[in-house]
Amino acid sequence: MLIENMSMALQAIKANKMRSFLTMLGIIIGIGAVIAIAAVGDSMRNLFTDAYKDVGFNRAAVSVSWDLDDLRESDNFTRSEMERVKEVYSDRIQYVDSDTSLGVDAINGRRKVMFGFQGVNEGYSDVQTVNITRGRFLNESDVKGAANHVVLEDKGAIQLFGTDDCVGKTFRMTVNKVTQEFRVVGVYHKDLSPMVALLLGSGQRQAGFIPETVLIKSNDSFEQLHFYAKDGVNMKQLVADMKRYAAKLKNRSESEITAVSVVDQMGSADAQLGAMSAAVGGIAAISLLVGGIGIMNIMMVSVTERTREIGIRKALGARTRDILIQFLTESALMSASGGIIGIILGISLVKVGGVLLNMTVVVNPAVVILAVGFSALVGIFFGLYPASKAAKSDPIDALRYE
Repeated sequence: MLIENMSMALQAIKANKMRSFLTMLGIIIGIGAVIAIAAVGDSMRNLFTDAYKDVGFNRAAVSVSWDLDDLRESDNFTRSEMERVKEVYSDRIQYVDSDTSLGVDAINGRRKVMFGFQGVNEGYSDVQTVNITRGRFLNESDVKGAANHVVLEDKGAIQLFGTDDCVGKTFRMTVNKVTQEFRVVGVYHKDLSPMVALLLGSGQRQAGFIPETVLIKSNDSFEQLHFYAKDGVNMKQLVADMKRYAAKLKNRSESEITAVSVVDQMGSADAQLGAMSAAVGGIAAISLLVGGIGIMNIMMVSVTERTREIGIRKALGARTRDILIQFLTESALMSASGGIIGIILGISLVKVGGVLLNMTVVVNPAVVILAVGFSALVGIFFGLYPASKAAKSDPIDALRYE
């Protein structure tokens, strides 16, 4: 019976190809838009996860809140306080720094390249992967001796020296208002995730590492403490403990201290992306309502056009339920077909966009299945009234209809 009804529904759709396609257009656009928006949202979440992965999921920061009205110089941290924190939490913290950075022109003869140097302490390469291709990374003697040593990314090294084989070579740059010579002790390579590369753009400054002690002298202070937890440590508990410790250290209340982990930031960003996708997807889903109304309208026309056919079927013994199922099947099939076409359209658009932007596209199968099922339900819901009207028609009146 089902196969027969589907065969009759397909014949009815084929008999009016253009009308059927225009009827399905609202469903096609609605489902395509929902699929595309869901895929873009999931892809953006995936890219943000990759970007945060580059930072480190076990990373957190603590500082006195910057929006206080009574900020004072003593609210900043010193290197001695940094060492104290590392000692007190040595069982849970693997690495601590100030996340100090420097944007500066590196000069080698007539070559001038803008670099963004990140100040690091010894042990940084233990918590973050640094793919050293030449030389070595900064070590304890570099940091404690505040040596004018740097590690350059290979792209920047090539721009500055014409080659990445530059270990032992020197260049000039101005740090703390003093122009000095710096020696390259290592070169590394980094594959940026598509999200980070897209955010940085093609004209970004080149990257490198420098001892933090070169940027922050012993009597200098800084606003934030950045730390990496050891594997297996409860980050939520550690961040809470660090907040209490910083409040005590700076003679502040806990409410005046800001402490946040990368996991918290990632969760916040993910929630915002999810809310945005849901809002835009909800707007796109309105077209499904329009498409459903279009299906109901066309099914009403179809019932009117096929009134005599309905009368003949009833006269030959077709039950009210049979007529109802026949028209519901036609409505659902039309809507599901539009949904399938919309899914193909939505996925194709996202895939093409992913290729153009060099992004990995994420299409959630659950969303696809839900979209097909929902489109069929739209057809059934909006086809129910026309089908019910057809099923309840009087066979004698139907046979008299011209």
